[in-house]
Amino acid sequence: MLFNSFQFLLVFLPAAITIYFASARWTPAARLPTLLALPFMLSGYWDWRFAPLLLGSIAINWTIARLFNRTAWRGLIVAAIAANLAVLGAFKYYNFFSGLFPMLEMPHFEFALPLGISFFTFHHIMYLSDLRAGAAPQFGFVRYGLYISFFPQILSGPLVRWREIMHQFDASPLGPTTIERCARGMVLLVLGLCEKTLLGDSLAQIANPIFTASQTTSLSASDAWLGTLAFSFQIYFDFAGYTDMALGIALMFGIVLPPNFNAPYRAVSLQDFWRRWHMTLSRFLRDYLYIPLGGSKHGLAVQLFALFTTMALGGLWHGAGLTFIAWGILHGIGLGAGVLWHRAGYSVSPVFSSVLTFLFVTMCWVLFRSATFSDGFGMYKSLVGFGGLGKSWPGTSYTLLVLAAVIAIAVPSAWDIANRLKPTRRTAVALGALTAVVFLTLNMGQNFEFIYFRF
Repeated sequence: MLFNSFQFLLVFLPAAITIYFASARWTPAARLPTLLALPFMLSGYWDWRFAPLLLGSIAINWTIARLFNRTAWRGLIVAAIAANLAVLGAFKYYNFFSGLFPMLEMPHFEFALPLGISFFTFHHIMYLSDLRAGAAPQFGFVRYGLYISFFPQILSGPLVRWREIMHQFDASPLGPTTIERCARGMVLLVLGLCEKTLLGDSLAQIANPIFTASQTTSLSASDAWLGTLAFSFQIYFDFAGYTDMALGIALMFGIVLPPNFNAPYRAVSLQDFWRRWHMTLSRFLRDYLYIPLGGSKHGLAVQLFALFTTMALGGLWHGAGLTFIAWGILHGIGLGAGVLWHRAGYSVSPVFSSVLTFLFVTMCWVLFRSATFSDGFGMYKSLVGFGGLGKSWPGTSYTLLVLAAVIAIAVPSAWDIANRLKPTRRTAVALGALTAVVFLTLNMGQNFEFIYFRF
């Protein structure tokens, strides 16, 4: 059940909101258990086996947290974190690593990747790490389960720290600001749908056939650049759309999630890009990997090693493939080059730096999108003209690309629009019109899943 599906938008979400608000009004004691039941319903819809896995993960980690509070044995938390990573590795990376080492003759298993496993595993790790450091309190089962599995963010983030959300579960969604909050949530939801459906999916219909064709034939430079830029903006609006929808849905339930996407193609450096792209993942990698590896406090060599390792593992997190690792490594090298550049005292104009950053990110997306190095190198060769310079795609494709670039670089974000917009009748009419257009598009066009659902 995708966020951009009729089942979710017309059945699950309205029913969930109705039941939750009804419980808040007439059976307040059932409000949080009702909210906790929603992610299990969503997981069970995808595959009934996902629901007991999620429940077991919550129950085991909650029990370990209680045992730690009684025993204060720090090794218990280390073992729990290792076990969480082992479960994630078994589902997500077992076949990848068995394929890397065929001499070991490891059996091949067809695992169904559990919904949101990367995200709820990282939530466990953040809480357990803070608990071990003495920074997190003990929570009851229902509230801990909500922290791990609050359904708008369990699928693809944002990665939320317990201190950002736990206190919000205590507040009833009913109050004087309910209507305005729900209206702003609806604005985010509809704008996110527009980003995903009207832009992301439309760009996918350009990028996908071009990348597919590049696997078997040499493309012209213009077609290769069209496909590469189309994917760059496809993943931009795909992820921005999901993020805005998640934040909007959460807002309707009375929960403010942390921002996770802040116009990254306006970045003036690669470091600035990672402060804007998947902001909560960048924060997680910084606080739980980069800093423990030494960060910037132990000399240049340690800092470069920490950057390289953090980004390589960040690439592996995105997918079980060598191209994902290479994508992460390239970003690690780029960040390291930025450190050396600034230490040398060099500087360039912000405009030139922004263009250079965008081109670097775009070139790296080629590997991210390619299934194999051979596919990626074939696209790179086409980009520099090995297949000629002609163009075979219609001009409307380039028009869509220009529109996407203008919106990504110059138009205020959906979050800014939702916070500035005053809910009025005109707003309601505009939202209704946008929703009608989106539903018509969903009905007529191909409906793509969110890219980050795969991770």
